[in-house]
Amino acid sequence: MEELPSSVLAEILSRLTDSTDLARCRVVSKSLNAASYEVRWLNLVCSMSRYLKSRAPETKHLVTPFKTVFADLVRRSNNLESVSLGVDRALGGVSFDDVEDESDDLYLTDFNFVKDWLPSISHALKSFSVSDFWVQSCWRRTEALSLISSTCHNLVKLVVRNAWLSVDGLCLMPTLRFLTLEFVRLDDEDLSRINACFPNLTQLDLIGVGGLKEPKINLLYLTTCQWSVSNAPLSLIICAPSLVDFHLKCIKPRLVVLEAPSLSNFNLSLENTDELRLKNCANIQCLQLSVECLSLGVLFSMFRHCGTIKRLTLDSVGRMERVDVAEFGLDALLDYFPNITYLNLGPGAWHVMVNSFCRGGLEDGIGMKIIKELVAHLVVREMGVTLAFIFSVLDKCAELSDVSLLIHRDVDSYVAGNLISACRSKFPRVRWRWGIWKEGIKDIWVSDGI
Repeated sequence: MEELPSSVLAEILSRLTDSTDLARCRVVSKSLNAASYEVRWLNLVCSMSRYLKSRAPETKHLVTPFKTVFADLVRRSNNLESVSLGVDRALGGVSFDDVEDESDDLYLTDFNFVKDWLPSISHALKSFSVSDFWVQSCWRRTEALSLISSTCHNLVKLVVRNAWLSVDGLCLMPTLRFLTLEFVRLDDEDLSRINACFPNLTQLDLIGVGGLKEPKINLLYLTTCQWSVSNAPLSLIICAPSLVDFHLKCIKPRLVVLEAPSLSNFNLSLENTDELRLKNCANIQCLQLSVECLSLGVLFSMFRHCGTIKRLTLDSVGRMERVDVAEFGLDALLDYFPNITYLNLGPGAWHVMVNSFCRGGLEDGIGMKIIKELVAHLVVREMGVTLAFIFSVLDKCAELSDVSLLIHRDVDSYVAGNLISACRSKFPRVRWRWGIWKEGIKDIWVSDGI
């Protein structure tokens, strides 16, 4: 190692996934010590083990404070392009009852702490991520965001988790392209400061951001957005002419307005909204929709101008007894979305389709002749009804050649086996795929392309 060029040593040290090892390398040799100050990436995480040792009376005097370790790593490091510091996700389970004092040793968005080291490395910094310790940060309002904006003039990516952020003194950051705020209390009720100071964002992730009342995203260059709203805002407005991929999850907004003429992939999970307005969103190709009231009227009111949809994933949230199923069958769905070639039905949507079939069967339609691939999550309550529905769908959908059925894990294996055997025997032309699903667990595929 001593014979390697310093640039090579720095590259090796930069690739350490845990920068705690970087601190250890500094005491191994003079060459490693010198190279450690030339690293370009720094990643330091306070583990649960370290946290517990720092609290235990018999070991806390042996543990160097986390902030001190980080400051020592940053000091004299002139080439840092990426810095990530935070606490282990396991520490998210620590409650206020588990903390007896008002310590700030893991309050990582503390203005004074950040001010001590950030200005010295800000000139080269392109990526900065901080995951705070919620027990210490949630009741402490910080102006760290304004400090970052005023010092990091070349920052491209910013991630902040578990903090209470002020927007006072927030400065324009024209180089910032990627912003993630996760489980953050943000003092920007309408997002006006975010829009004004980060105008060139191309990717925005707002996950569990609180403090919003009537937020509006108005970003000209935004192409990808994930927005999971934790509270119940009065309205949501998104105006993003370049937006292509949008994931939105929200509970009980009175109004949602989306104006995104370039939108192609739309993932929407919505509970109990009074109105959804899609303005100039006629280019949606892939729609993933989960709504509380799954009815044809709801779909028509939301997507009456979206005839370009080719891939549809559909499910319902909430109680099944609240779903209006009288007129809403697979035939009506495919007539309403006549260009669909791929359809994925979640367990709630499958329930709706089967109930409608039991009431009135299936009618022929234009959409029936287009669909080529079907994925369904099903619970086999009555074998005869389930098979009758599947067979009727395949009889009427002549182009349907790929069918993937995920059977609920609690269904008896004998029943599931008989279902699989009957389907294969009746429609050998179909490429069958089988799997298992259960609430809260990732789908498991047990066969592929049989």
